[in-house]
Amino acid sequence: MNHLIISPILLPAVLAGLMVLVRGSLALQRALTLMGTIALLGLALQIAAQASAGPQSYFLGNWPVPFGIALVADRLSALMLVLTAGLGVIVLIHVISTGWERRGKHFHTLFLFQLMGLNGAFLTGDAFNLFVFFEVLLIASYGLMVHGGGRERLRAGVQYVAFNLLGSSLFLIALATIYAVTGTLNMADLATKLPDLPAAHTALLRVAAVLLMTVFAIKAAMVPLQFWLPATYANAPAPVAALFAVMTKVGAYALIRFGTLVFPTDLPATGTLIQDLMQPAALITMAVGAFGVLGSRDLPKLVAFSALGSMGTLLLAVAAFTPAATGAALYYLIHSTLAMAALFLISDITPHRRDGLIAALYMVAAVAMAGMPPLSGFIGKLLILDALRDQAPLAWSFILLSSLLTMLGLARMGSDLFWKDDEPERASSRTTPFSPVATGLCVAALAALTLGAGPITAWLTQAASDLHAPAAYIEGLKLQGPQS
Repeated sequence: MNHLIISPILLPAVLAGLMVLVRGSLALQRALTLMGTIALLGLALQIAAQASAGPQSYFLGNWPVPFGIALVADRLSALMLVLTAGLGVIVLIHVISTGWERRGKHFHTLFLFQLMGLNGAFLTGDAFNLFVFFEVLLIASYGLMVHGGGRERLRAGVQYVAFNLLGSSLFLIALATIYAVTGTLNMADLATKLPDLPAAHTALLRVAAVLLMTVFAIKAAMVPLQFWLPATYANAPAPVAALFAVMTKVGAYALIRFGTLVFPTDLPATGTLIQDLMQPAALITMAVGAFGVLGSRDLPKLVAFSALGSMGTLLLAVAAFTPAATGAALYYLIHSTLAMAALFLISDITPHRRDGLIAALYMVAAVAMAGMPPLSGFIGKLLILDALRDQAPLAWSFILLSSLLTMLGLARMGSDLFWKDDEPERASSRTTPFSPVATGLCVAALAALTLGAGPITAWLTQAASDLHAPAAYIEGLKLQGPQS
């Protein structure tokens, strides 16, 4: 049993508890949180290296499957751990350099619990504990969302919680239905039992599958369940919105995990049901996001709609449920998270500073987000277009037109921000120290993703192949698990 796997959950949980003891010292809170998040990144990289050799398992209490709680780290889980920890370090640098945590209480505690919830969701091999970590995410993210107060922020936070509570209720109903039919909620165990499910239970299973897809669609902000995202992201504190860039990916992660392991397209009971529902919804999500970008008049709202459009592109690739499309989706997932985070951090800087450096950072992030060459957005969309050749011209038309609309919206916003004569803002920029270091790290990560596209896509292609042939994931739980 690999004890390293539980460390990305334990480390932020322990540090969050320590925040209570050092709540009188902001400097100590900053040091502990930053060192802990950097250590988390190191642990995630080590887990990724181990997962490259095959899925790794950990069993809480040494209970056998399916009775105990299992944590599993495969390439997909490890990818999400590295992305979460890396983004966490970048956001924390911005928060500390700008003093954002001074605007409310318990920022560092909530930040650490957010990381714990994300890591737990990516590592759990049990559907019920996925629900548990979703709830940890909800509580922590709501606290971060309303950090600093404000009427509009509180209103958006209430809307965000309401949508997610609806999702939580549907999640419980779906889990209860699946457990009643199969007697298990361990995902690997479900993968072995569902193909032999009696025909009498097919209808119940299809209902549960649709309910689960609805829950994950809410988390991923897929149309028609996207209403919470634009207001939430546009009104959240900018560094929090940057961290939320990876939170919407939890929904995409769950769709990939369940769509390849629990409800694959060759499962007789569900067939292509999830695929058939996801594809049109993803196309509409992409269109809504693109038109939202074109109609936005302030940067936070524009970035929020671009986040929605990028989720549509990502989910369209996921909905194909082929190894090539999944590999392309994983590359685009990394890119869109970093590009979105960079733009949100820039939106926090531009009210105070609009010099040439900030303009250059905005241009790079905008080019990446729009999917223009030569950056990773172009490579990601090219990979998706290639994987969806059988869906041309419909899918290609939506992707290319949404990219054009997004580019136009971002270009107009750049012109408004950096070319219009705005002396009060420029005066503020001369007197307010607002460091772009964190934004620079995001842009540097995008550049590294572009330059390293060859080896990165090779690793992700293998991850996608493993997902669509989950025998090693299932067998790993049996071989590495404790003996009953």
